Amino acid sequence: MIYHLFQLLKDYDIPGQGLMHYLSFRAILANITAMLIAFFAGGKIISWLRKKQIGETIRDLGLEGQLAKKGTPTMGGIIIILAVLVPVLLFCDLTNIYIILLTVSILWCGAIGFADDYIKVFRHNKDGLSAKGKLAAQIALGFLIALTICFNHNIVVRERIAKEDASFITDGNDIDIDSERLVPTNQWEVKDVVKNTTTTIPFIKNHEFDYKWLSPFKGRWGWYTKWAIYVLMIVIVITGCSNGTNLTDGMDGLSAGTSAIVGVAIGILAWLSGNLLNADYLNIMYIPGSGEISIFMSAFVGALIGFLWYNSYPAQVFMGDTGSLAIGGVIGVSAILIRKELLLPILCGIFLVEGLSVVMQRSYFKYTKKRYGEGRRIFKMAPLHHHFQKENIPALISKPDHAIPEAKIVTRFWILGLILAVATLALLKIR
Repeated sequence: MIYHLFQLLKDYDIPGQGLMHYLSFRAILANITAMLIAFFAGGKIISWLRKKQIGETIRDLGLEGQLAKKGTPTMGGIIIILAVLVPVLLFCDLTNIYIILLTVSILWCGAIGFADDYIKVFRHNKDGLSAKGKLAAQIALGFLIALTICFNHNIVVRERIAKEDASFITDGNDIDIDSERLVPTNQWEVKDVVKNTTTTIPFIKNHEFDYKWLSPFKGRWGWYTKWAIYVLMIVIVITGCSNGTNLTDGMDGLSAGTSAIVGVAIGILAWLSGNLLNADYLNIMYIPGSGEISIFMSAFVGALIGFLWYNSYPAQVFMGDTGSLAIGGVIGVSAILIRKELLLPILCGIFLVEGLSVVMQRSYFKYTKKRYGEGRRIFKMAPLHHHFQKENIPALISKPDHAIPEAKIVTRFWILGLILAVATLALLKIR
């Protein structure tokens, strides 16, 4: 709203008015505002949750300090969503299709999580929302995002062609100051905007992968097939990210901290993708308007940092499914919008491994129970972060042979997440 107010007053000579044109300035404001809202509003929301006795139900899994968490307020994801949306409404371009989609995504996934938490807390049903219902709602969001990407004319990328001229040109549009109007045309010249199914992939020369390469058909059927594959991929990414983040939410500060690191990396990638000069230098796709996503992600990171003030060990509040599903939805959708979804297995390696540990554990347990009459384990406990809290449990992977304190596990996972984020950014220069 403040951004649009300054746009309406652009004809008046107001000191400092030009700062609102800079993505970097608005991103800083969004980050600070989100942290302050999470910090100050968080305390009041936690007090209200305690007053309403909205506490977490804890199952005794034999983990150190686990039962002490019983009754800790849950549904703290409300704090995160509030702290994200307020600065987004204040400092983002609300007509930008990417901001609209991200706003819808965080509200949609937050609503799914809220319904799940509500059933658990108020209806005293520990199973919460049915797995089928939750999955159906996530898939519906995936199709909504996918169809918007397919049919909205504002979601495009720009093709580039080689050129010998060493002069500088503009892209021919009135774009944001931070989007850099100048591009070195001794390497590339900006061509026409196009709707295509290309995405970014590391290790190859042009950093681009087209989903049409997976289509067995050519011609018109090939055109339909490539978009069908792309839509399916979008649905899988959004559903996978949302559930992966949910599985990681099992220790104080674990999900919030690792998600904040991922958010920083996606924010940087969004700014680079929406910046002509940097996109050209890194040889990645220039996506008009995607720089606005960096402001959303800045608010997202600020909200998570502010939430960590209360969620760090020992937690005063849990985010619940309200927060974890919303966080995963934002990460998945933002990665898709900047065409970086194939980098997620590296960037979100923590979430991927956590999800795989659950699938592997359950599959192996069922297989061994059917074959040997008793179930056996790969890990001492799944998801993976709980494996390090257990001791003296028979499993294929028995190391470490002692329990590690929760705070140390969380810190080490943060470090691994940081390493993966740096590696993801570094891959943009590896061909």
